[in-house]
Amino acid sequence: MISVPRRFVTVAASAVAVGASVFVPQLSSSSPRSAVQEQAAQASNAQPPAARLAEANKHDDFVIVGHRGASGYRPEHTLASYELAARMGADYIEPDLVTTRDHVLVTRHEPEIGGTTDVAAHPEFAGRKKTKNLDGVATTGWFTEDFTLKELKTLRAKERIPAIRQHNTVFDGRYQIPTFQEVIELTKRLSRELGRPIGIYPETKHPTYFRQHCLPLEPELIKTLNRNNLNRPDAKVFVQSFEVGNLKALDKELRVPLVQLTSSAGAPYDFVASGDKRTYADIVSATGLREVATYADGVGPSKDQIIPLDAAGKLGKPTDLVRDAHRAGLVVHPYTFRVENNFLPADFDSDAVQSDSGNLFGEIAAYRKAGIDGLFSDNADIAVAAEAESR
Repeated sequence: MISVPRRFVTVAASAVAVGASVFVPQLSSSSPRSAVQEQAAQASNAQPPAARLAEANKHDDFVIVGHRGASGYRPEHTLASYELAARMGADYIEPDLVTTRDHVLVTRHEPEIGGTTDVAAHPEFAGRKKTKNLDGVATTGWFTEDFTLKELKTLRAKERIPAIRQHNTVFDGRYQIPTFQEVIELTKRLSRELGRPIGIYPETKHPTYFRQHCLPLEPELIKTLNRNNLNRPDAKVFVQSFEVGNLKALDKELRVPLVQLTSSAGAPYDFVASGDKRTYADIVSATGLREVATYADGVGPSKDQIIPLDAAGKLGKPTDLVRDAHRAGLVVHPYTFRVENNFLPADFDSDAVQSDSGNLFGEIAAYRKAGIDGLFSDNADIAVAAEAESR
């Protein structure tokens, strides 16, 4: 396969304390920051952080992340899905990290695995089905922290949304649940084979939940990155989280860029658990983004936080989020861009059939016009083609 050449620019490094957190781990010395982050901090009269070695921290000027791999074409969070995304031209693949009972990081979108594996068909695990409080929501199913890695490896992945992606179900039962280490090894192999670096963009999933179960994600993430020589400013790695406290803590341990994820509703669960009343809307305000820039390097908003939908379900007027984030020195990588009509704004639908493919090219063009620096897509091939057309 011919590799897709990429342009590289320095990413603004570093960014920020949005507030009180339940997580206060023991940390080592603080990480350095980039000049652009220091300037942003000075502009907001904040204490400027130390300069990170920004000249070494180079990433693509427009970042295409294979969301859960190429999940538009293969069951998500499988090695097959990640590999396909890389071969389609994605700059990064995104493994969502959860943990097993024996504290091994594996890749699933949620700790509950009933919807993405064949665990229900395993009578030996029938007694593991439970109802748990997952970030304040009663959730029934099977949870990764109740299985050892050896047990999880007996399961097979299946398509999460078969009604929309029926074609993916042909691959049900063919792939195991990967470990984070296996994903890293895959990217190393593919980087050599494709002649270009394939990055990883891991997300810590439900960090407060796992901490409450005495299985914190962060120490294992740090150890794995260190063991693979990926905890350095020029490594092709971003680390992301919907929570705030763990990003602040990771900022003191990691030298790779961090990204604060946000949603169009609700609040970080560590805020909820600690009684902090701030919401994601507060985080993406101009003031909130300047705070984010004290501990993170980017923001990963829901795409409707950048361009909301109007009453007819069509794209409305862009918000100030991208402008405010850039003024704070943050890159903006929204999620999730998917080709099916079910996920597209109404003005880009092809017809009334939700599983049919619509005009993802048009949606991506609208968001690129709004100034985003990258995106998460289930359809890396389309995102790569859209980028090529924009040059």
